[in-house]
Amino acid sequence: MFAVQPPAPANSEGGAAGDAPLVRTYRAWKGNNEFCLWGRLIFGPDGKSILLTIFLVVAPVAVFSVFVARKLLDDFPHHWGYSILIVVILHTVFVLITLVLTSGRDPGIVPRNSNPPILVEYEGNANINNEQTPQPHLPRAKEIIVNGVSVKIKYCDTCMLYRPPRCSHCSVCDNCVERFDHHCPWVGQCIGLRNYRFYYMFVFSATLLCLYVHGFCWVYIKRIMDSEEISIWKAMIKTPASIALIIYSFISVWFVGGLTVFHTYLISKNQSTYENFRYRYDQQANPYDKGVAANFREIFCSSIPPSKNNFRSKILIPKEPSESSRRRTVESLSPMMRKTAGDLELGTTPGYNEFEEEEEESDYADEFTNDEEHGKVSGIGDDMSVDLTRMLHTEGGQREVASLLRHSLWERSSKENGT
Repeated sequence: MFAVQPPAPANSEGGAAGDAPLVRTYRAWKGNNEFCLWGRLIFGPDGKSILLTIFLVVAPVAVFSVFVARKLLDDFPHHWGYSILIVVILHTVFVLITLVLTSGRDPGIVPRNSNPPILVEYEGNANINNEQTPQPHLPRAKEIIVNGVSVKIKYCDTCMLYRPPRCSHCSVCDNCVERFDHHCPWVGQCIGLRNYRFYYMFVFSATLLCLYVHGFCWVYIKRIMDSEEISIWKAMIKTPASIALIIYSFISVWFVGGLTVFHTYLISKNQSTYENFRYRYDQQANPYDKGVAANFREIFCSSIPPSKNNFRSKILIPKEPSESSRRRTVESLSPMMRKTAGDLELGTTPGYNEFEEEEEESDYADEFTNDEEHGKVSGIGDDMSVDLTRMLHTEGGQREVASLLRHSLWERSSKENGT
């Protein structure tokens, strides 16, 4: 869940922290998701595709109910013909419920960190030859032991965390999802730890619905043949709706039926679609495989873990400085410091942005050379003068220059607030 920082107490100098607005988590969400019912339902960026899926389910069932099931109401003794219509309606409702449960719930999103993890072994004040040692980069991957098997977990730059085992970052939703299976465009949502069960129930029940409609269309054609004593071709001509439904259900069953068979196999092996396509377990044992029966119990009989995100909770959004005050501060700097301050705001290394324009470089090149000859940065006192030639060519020196610039900006801001 998002960490909410408590507001700082009000004081005569800094004002009240209540100036920072409190908003619902779903309004400040950094992923690509869309929310409905004030954060109670979460969809992917392609969540509107669920409307197409609903139409593809409801439309053929409506045609079947009107042109096929209604004609079979009185063709069976003891009013058993009514059961055909009742079953198809109830089955369709079940399919739609599983579709909404798959598409509208948190699939298992791992909350992002506001800051990257800090290496415990790093000491920022260590100096070698009077130069600060550069902070080592976070390793891109780590290995952990799961059920006696070494499993590699990777660092996510977007979410600033090491992903849990079986977790992957969805490029469509822009979230890390636990037990990530795939992103399904038909339901407009990632399929993960918290909705995989409902996804399987959706494709399985949709397969049964296709077979049900397909089968009773043939039953209706057979009834026409027997009642009028005509050939199958003439009987099919008398019910074009049945022909259309037979073709539609035949094509659909290959799609949803294929998914059902494939995911039944994956469940028996306790694999996800992502893991199967990446061939992760060809060279080693699957550490999550508990046997066929236990694997099915894990999917359908275990409790679904609660969401790690409370999308309706209120979080504190820090108030950003106004554009006018920021412009006044930047305009008071020399060209060199204006460029460096912009780099600091963008999170880039001062003086070493490889994507900057050549025109911007020429704006401050002359003054940078002049300051370099004097051995100090304009706007910083003599007691804080630095040797730019030496320091800007080391990563530690770059951070020290950035620290000096921040200190100078803070002093200027303090003086302006004092006046």
